[in-house]
Amino acid sequence: MNALVEWASAEPREAPFGVFAMHNASPYTIAVPAAGKTLVPTDLHDLSLVTHPNDAAWRMFPEFCAACGIDPARVKIEVSDLAHRELVPMMLEGRWDGLFGFVNTIRAQTIEAGLNPETVLRHFEWQHHVPSLYGGAVMVTPALLRDHPSVVAGLVRAVNRGVVDTVADIDAAMDAVVRRNPSIDRVANRERLAGTLAVEMAHREGGMLGIGAVDMARIRQTIELMGRTKQLVHPPRAERLFDSRFLPPLTQRVRSLAAGG
Repeated sequence: MNALVEWASAEPREAPFGVFAMHNASPYTIAVPAAGKTLVPTDLHDLSLVTHPNDAAWRMFPEFCAACGIDPARVKIEVSDLAHRELVPMMLEGRWDGLFGFVNTIRAQTIEAGLNPETVLRHFEWQHHVPSLYGGAVMVTPALLRDHPSVVAGLVRAVNRGVVDTVADIDAAMDAVVRRNPSIDRVANRERLAGTLAVEMAHREGGMLGIGAVDMARIRQTIELMGRTKQLVHPPRAERLFDSRFLPPLTQRVRSLAAGG
């Protein structure tokens, strides 16, 4: 949803529309060693971080800096193609002071590296510092939205049903994933899925709107913030980013993951 702000600003006719917000809280984080002295975001000054090329958290680092009072020029950032399961041990050995990524992707790959993410990592999560941000969403092209609305409606119904079924039986959901990719680490990826449900899909907003919907006021806050930090020439309207017409009725959306849902 956040990359879409930039896309719609630059290419308003071609940018897709969000139709189902999967993450009602941002998944972005900077993970640092739990045993280290980096305790608050401003401690990142004069430190070294590592990121994947085009990592979403890295792309939204200016917004994190603006919210936390960080001078981005005082943070050294190195780009690496290595998987997190390799980057985490290297960071813990002192190669870098922190790394960008998604909270539960890093946690899962830390498990794959044979480490306990709960004891070796500390997180600076965007959802706590830049609360207006959403995360991943199902998007469709303007042409599909215009010419085949019934297809969009069917897609949203199917995705919503998948979310409902996953919440009802997470192990059955993992069975489906393993059937598609038998080589995955089931233990680590079950932790990743459970963590995503418990963090990125458990914003209190879900208790009111249900997973899939968005609060346009939050979208407008994000547009305003990104317009300033990224100096967008033509910031889009919130209504250009998300079309809620295809969402199922509230009674059919998942609400139980939210704190009051």
